[in-house]
Amino acid sequence: MRLWIIMVVVLLLAACSASGDATSEGKSEEETDKKEGTTEKKEDEQKNEDEVKGTEDIEKEEKKKVTEPHYKIQEDWSFSPINEETSKVALLTIDDAPDEHAVEMAEKLKKKDAPAIFFVNGHFLDTPEEAEMLKKIHEMGFPIGNHTQTHASLPDLTEKEQKEEIVGLNDRIEEIIGERPDFFRAPFGQNTEYSKQLVQEEGMLLMNWTYGYDWNEEYTNAESLADIMVNTPLLRDGANLLMHDREWTNNALKDIVTGLRDKGYTLLDPEKIKHP
Repeated sequence: MRLWIIMVVVLLLAACSASGDATSEGKSEEETDKKEGTTEKKEDEQKNEDEVKGTEDIEKEEKKKVTEPHYKIQEDWSFSPINEETSKVALLTIDDAPDEHAVEMAEKLKKKDAPAIFFVNGHFLDTPEEAEMLKKIHEMGFPIGNHTQTHASLPDLTEKEQKEEIVGLNDRIEEIIGERPDFFRAPFGQNTEYSKQLVQEEGMLLMNWTYGYDWNEEYTNAESLADIMVNTPLLRDGANLLMHDREWTNNALKDIVTGLRDKGYTLLDPEKIKHP
């Protein structure tokens, strides 16, 4: 009898052990499956992260190609290529905006896909209507430059007055379009050491011009102005063309753009110009 009881106990213990082993084996397989699933999930997540990162890197590289400077300004105010860009370019600039014709001039340039910088005067931004004109020009994609508050001769002003003319206008432009100008051109091309310092502090590119004619009486009609702007001996690679918000300049603008392109010139995109 005792022997029989011992045999029953042994059999029960063996059964429990087998059951335990089976349970452990099942748990082990389950844990393995979970680990493999977690590993695969992590690998998928990492793959997705790598793909996103790769796309972002490509986008950054493409953006860099678009925004990195291709041209730099020279001491004579012309532009030269930094790398292997074409040197046969010309920059269009419009001063004294936005007076009477600047918006129409911007619309004409936009239709012809012709880039330009519009240099503005603060005394043309006194009313809501004038501010709206500036916003329209900016929204068409044209960079806005600083041409001082009142178009005064800077050498005739105190440092405080020069600061009001330059920094004060930057503040006003930012108030209207949400950003400060990247370019500065002094009235009559007259700078002072202090105005140069202010321009540098404001992060603007100091700029004059290589030629312009629309303030001369003999060129105050569209036909003669278009002819001289395209056929002047001063036209050369990297030319920096000065024009103004004037009726005759507005009327000559299309012919000037067409004439420059017919001569093989690419109109320089201001976004490609190196800034300080």
